[in-house]
Amino acid sequence: MTPEVHAESPAAPRFRSFTWQLTIRLALLVTITSVIVLVAGGLLLARQAAHSLDALHEAEFVEFRKIVEAHPAVNLAEMADSIRREADSDIGLYYIQVQRASGEIVFRSENLGTLVLPDLGPEERHVTMSLPGLGAMRMSEDRDDDWHIQVASPLSPFYHVLEDYTTVSVALLCMVALASVALGWGFARLTLRPVRAIRETAGRIRGDNLGERIPVPAGRDELSALTVLLNQMFDRLEAAFNQSRRFTADASHELKTPLSLIRLNAEKLRPRLAEDADGSAALDDLLESVARMQRIVESLLFLAKAETGTLALRLEQIATTTLIGEFSEDAVALAEDRGVRFEVQANEAATVRCEPTLVRQLLLNLVNNAVRVSPPGGHVRLESRVRNGQWSLRVTDEGPGLPEEQLERIFERFVRYATPAPAGSRSPFDGESSGHGLGLAICRGIAELHGGSIAAGNRTDRSGFSVEASWPVDGPSTFHP
Repeated sequence: MTPEVHAESPAAPRFRSFTWQLTIRLALLVTITSVIVLVAGGLLLARQAAHSLDALHEAEFVEFRKIVEAHPAVNLAEMADSIRREADSDIGLYYIQVQRASGEIVFRSENLGTLVLPDLGPEERHVTMSLPGLGAMRMSEDRDDDWHIQVASPLSPFYHVLEDYTTVSVALLCMVALASVALGWGFARLTLRPVRAIRETAGRIRGDNLGERIPVPAGRDELSALTVLLNQMFDRLEAAFNQSRRFTADASHELKTPLSLIRLNAEKLRPRLAEDADGSAALDDLLESVARMQRIVESLLFLAKAETGTLALRLEQIATTTLIGEFSEDAVALAEDRGVRFEVQANEAATVRCEPTLVRQLLLNLVNNAVRVSPPGGHVRLESRVRNGQWSLRVTDEGPGLPEEQLERIFERFVRYATPAPAGSRSPFDGESSGHGLGLAICRGIAELHGGSIAAGNRTDRSGFSVEASWPVDGPSTFHP
C-alpha cells in the first residue's frame, strides 16, 4: 500500500560512530606517546653508555698518568712493563696505546694486534669511530706536551643491548596499541555515556511527545550547557507545535459552518439549473469540492482532538469476527470497483474492547489505499489475529511499495508520496481518487487512541506494501469517556 506524498524524503546519511573515532584517536595518542618515550629512552641509553665509557676512560688516564710520571723518560722499558701489568687486568675491555708527543709508541696492548690507534687531535677528547678489524669503538685521548695516552672500548656489547631494547620496545608498542584500543573503547563509551543519553532522549522527542525533556547532567560543564540549550529549543518547538495545532483546530472548526452554508445554498440552486447542463455540471463540481473540503476539515478536527487527548472514545466489547465480517462486505465491493480482489486471509475469534466506528475507519483507510495502488487483478488481503493479548490488523497489497528512506514519514499529516502506479491500474493521485495526505495520520491517531501503535513496510516475498496496527484486546489503559 503506497501512501500519498509528492516530496521525497532525503536519504539518511550513513552514521559514523564517534565512539570509534574517539577510540582510534586515543589509541593513536597513546601509541605515538609510547613511541616517543621509547625512542627517547633509546637515545638516553646510548648517551649514558657513551658517558659511562668516557668516565671509565678518564679513570684509566689517571692510573696511566701516575705510571708515566713515576718513571723517568730514559727508562721506557720499565714504564711499558708497568703499563702492561695495569692493562692486562682489563684487556677484554680496553685497547690501550701510549706514545710520546713525537709519535714514538711506547706501549700498545696486545689486543690491538698490528693496529695503530689514530691521533684524535688537540680539540677532541672522546669520539666514536670505526676501526679496521675492531668495528665501532668509543675512543678517548689524554694528551700533554710530552705524552699521548689513548684508550678505546668496543661498542658491540652496547649495540647488542640496544638491539634487545629495540625488540622489547616493538613488542611493548604492539601490546600498548592493543591495550589502548581496548581501554580507549571503554573510556570512550564511559565518556560519551551522557552524550548517548542526550541523543536517545532527543530521538524519542517527536510530535506526539514534545513534552519530554532531556535530563540535565550534574555539574556545570559543556554537556550541561548543551542539554539546557536543547531543552530550551524543545520548549520553543513545543510552543510552536501547540500554536499550530490550536490554529488547525480553530480554523477547521470555523470552516465547518461556512462550508455547510455553501453546500446548503448550492443545493438550493439545483432546481433552477435543471435545464442548464453546463450550470448543473459546474454545480456538481462545486458540491464535490465542498464535500472534499468538509472531509479535510473533519479529518483535521479528528487529528487535533486525538493529539490533544480531547476525543471521547465510546468503547464497546465486540466480537472481532463479526466486525471483520461486516467490513469485508464493503471492502469487497470497493475492491471490485477498482478491478482488485479483496479477501480476509485470517479472522481469529476474540472479544476486544474498542470503538467500532474508529476501527472501521482505520480499516477503510488502509484498504482504500491498498486497492488504489494494486494492479488490476491484484489481491488485497486483511489479517485479523490475536496474540499475547494484542489484537493485530494487517493489510497487504501488491503495489510497487516505497523506498526505505520514505517509510519513516508516511504517518505524518499531508505527506503524499507520488509513487508510480502499476501498469494498467488507476493512479491514486488522479482526479477524484487523489487523497489529501491525512488517511494514514488518522490511522495512527486511531491506533494510539486505543493504546497501540501502527507500522508499515515493504513486503519481502514480492512487490507490495503492508501496514499493521495493533493494540491491547482490553483497550487503552486510560481513555476519555
